Amino acid sequence: MINLGNSEFDNYIAEEIQKYNGVSMPLKTGVLRRLLVTRVGCKRLHPNPNDEFSRPEIGPSYRIISDYEKKFLHYGCPSDFCVMGLDPIVVERMHPDGYMILNGHHRWAAAIRLGYKKIPIKIVNFTHEEDIKEILAHSVHDKRVTLDLDEVVFCPEGNGMTAQGEKALSFPFNRFYKERLRVGIPALFRFFEKNGYDIWVYSSKFYSTDYIKSLFNRYHVKVTGIVTGTEKRRNKEFRAKHDKLIKEKYKHTLHVDSDTVLKIYSKTGEFEEYDIESKNAWSKNVMDIVGAAK
Repeated sequence: MINLGNSEFDNYIAEEIQKYNGVSMPLKTGVLRRLLVTRVGCKRLHPNPNDEFSRPEIGPSYRIISDYEKKFLHYGCPSDFCVMGLDPIVVERMHPDGYMILNGHHRWAAAIRLGYKKIPIKIVNFTHEEDIKEILAHSVHDKRVTLDLDEVVFCPEGNGMTAQGEKALSFPFNRFYKERLRVGIPALFRFFEKNGYDIWVYSSKFYSTDYIKSLFNRYHVKVTGIVTGTEKRRNKEFRAKHDKLIKEKYKHTLHVDSDTVLKIYSKTGEFEEYDIESKNAWSKNVMDIVGAAK
């Protein structure tokens, strides 16, 4: 039996956002709690005011919610999303109580509307503006390089690139870290370090920053900044503040993807573009381009 209709649920979202407006703040969570998928009360989860789901002009997709409701009713109470082929709700712990939803609003909405008591969650530590300010304050470099984690840094399985991945980590780390780095990434990152670049990686997914740092440590490299959930950071305020902080800190940025290296000058916005000719010696080509473009 569905307990909340569309208009009632819209009101519920509005009330939740109003309740925590100006009083909530993110909290960091320890490693052990972030390693585990746990079940918590649905009403301990709160909608993210910066997500499209919560914005009145866009709002929830009740078609998507209805699809999840049908799936939940078919499988029963959603105590284990894996059985349904679904990921747990990705959340961040918040003050004064509960968790802020980062990814999974529609799954949460379906559970709430069906009157379910608990739902599986995965807690992550998210990168905020304050974290970026602290990273920049401790950096001694005036130039940086940016790379996309999923498209460039990681070696995707099943698309013909597996052979180009770095050697898999030894047991038991290979059980915990599922991602493999593209071949040459550790050497490339070390090259950037030696040449005075801060290394920033971005992803549309909601990785825990500690998880990514720890994964890179296993390959003996470090990164300066990690920004995840970029698809959910479409609000102009965050983007404007982020871009302003970056422009004030760095004289130029190198953006590296699979095919090109783009050198962007912060003050003027002008850029230079260099093609990566050989995919078989990708990291060596990037090093040569960067060395010649100084």
